[in-house]
Amino acid sequence: MEKLDTSILKTKQHFEVLDGLRGVAALAVVTFHFMEIAYSDYSQNFIGHGFLAVDFFFCLSGFVIAYAYDDRITKMGAWEFFKSRLIRLHPLVIFGSVLGLLAFLFDPFGGHPELHSAGKIALVFVLSLLLIPFPVVADRAFNLFSFNAPAWSLFWEYVANIFYALIICRLRKSVLIVLTVISAAAIFYVAHRAGNLMGGWSGGTFWDGCARVSYSFLTGMLIYRLNLIIKNKLGFIGLSILLVLAFLMPFSNNWNWFSEPIVVILYFPLMVALGAGAALTPGLKKVCMLSGKLSYPLYMTHYAVMWMFGNYYASHKPGTGQLTLIIIVGLIVLSAFAYLVMVVYDTPIRKYLSAKRQKA
Repeated sequence: MEKLDTSILKTKQHFEVLDGLRGVAALAVVTFHFMEIAYSDYSQNFIGHGFLAVDFFFCLSGFVIAYAYDDRITKMGAWEFFKSRLIRLHPLVIFGSVLGLLAFLFDPFGGHPELHSAGKIALVFVLSLLLIPFPVVADRAFNLFSFNAPAWSLFWEYVANIFYALIICRLRKSVLIVLTVISAAAIFYVAHRAGNLMGGWSGGTFWDGCARVSYSFLTGMLIYRLNLIIKNKLGFIGLSILLVLAFLMPFSNNWNWFSEPIVVILYFPLMVALGAGAALTPGLKKVCMLSGKLSYPLYMTHYAVMWMFGNYYASHKPGTGQLTLIIIVGLIVLSAFAYLVMVVYDTPIRKYLSAKRQKA
């Protein structure tokens, strides 16, 4: 059996500004989740489009995967690619599921785990660990993953990675463009049918997630393959402001079906192209690197607190001032916790698994 050249497993140099923007998007998601619990009317939510950060993640992922693996996926083979992605992503899938289970069982502000049999809870938990959708828990709004709602986007990320390794990596640019155009049409169809692009996270909106990941992932790949990187001097701060504007645009039930697809189809790819070509001042390099490293742990660990916050909000009804304080402190604490998880759990686990893989 031919021995694998371990040099092809090494991580390539990062685009630091894109790393920084990933962290900004993760903070936007967490803020959005706080706010949607407090304001069920999204037109009153100052960051009512924060959920679109997931589409930015998908586009960014397509770009990064193409950049990192296009020139070596053939030598690596699909199985080694899958191992790389599992080592990178799955430790936090497991951690987020455990955290979500604990929040489900021991929420100090409410919840009714006693309404569910031990067998059902165990099954939901095991399937969550394996990232297999199972939207059966009503008091978790029939999320695909009842113990860690954001894992729905990881499921579609895995699907995109599987298709990339088996099929998409071999496709010609012209075929990729055709698929991207078809996916863009699917984005408009989903938005027009539902009135927005918020779906994908629940059993009832499952296939919306397929449309969202398909377009954005393919577009991210095209940005790399067609070398659509735009050199600029906007920097991390300038691009962060531009990215956040997409999440802050007014939430209009009459126009979301049009404005959200425009953001996903045109604006986010532009942001990725600009982010990949942006100049970065040395003083902000560490900020961007830390922001990028924290983004995934923050995304995968914050929602256990959201369920508890939801029950607290329903029972205590805090005023605007108290709510503002809770959200600000919550963002700080959750970011600090994400850093702790990264340092104590995620990084050591991934280093251990990578070392075992090298020795195998």
